[in-house]
Amino acid sequence: MKSFRKELFFNTSKRFELINITHDVENAIIESGVKEGFCLVNAMHITASVFINDDEHGLHADYFRWLEELAPHEPLSLYKHNNTGEDNGDAHLKRQIMGRSVTVAITNGKLDFGPWEQIFYGEFDGRRRKRVLVKIIGE
Repeated sequence: MKSFRKELFFNTSKRFELINITHDVENAIIESGVKEGFCLVNAMHITASVFINDDEHGLHADYFRWLEELAPHEPLSLYKHNNTGEDNGDAHLKRQIMGRSVTVAITNGKLDFGPWEQIFYGEFDGRRRKRVLVKIIGE
């Protein structure tokens, strides 16, 4: 059994961004040489998320609106976490809702996706360097 590890790095220009990382993950699978196995994709920050959904701009706008309604960034006083000097209490909650990681089967050297599925990195407290772990196991 093979094991392969790769980190992807992002430095977003905005506080909230959704980035399609499907091609980065596909390239990691090619690098790994794994034909049959599993791929874990994991956000390595507690204010970011990895999730699977459709790459459709209307849906992305809906995510932004919905997450802001559930956990608005302001007023900063809304979150006790911000009493520590941080201003990202909302980002922790958004990450909890959207999830930490995804695991996808690899079949014949490719992500074994359903129709329209893509992997996204969700950044909720951006404007600095962040990373995602890609861990691939299989044969």
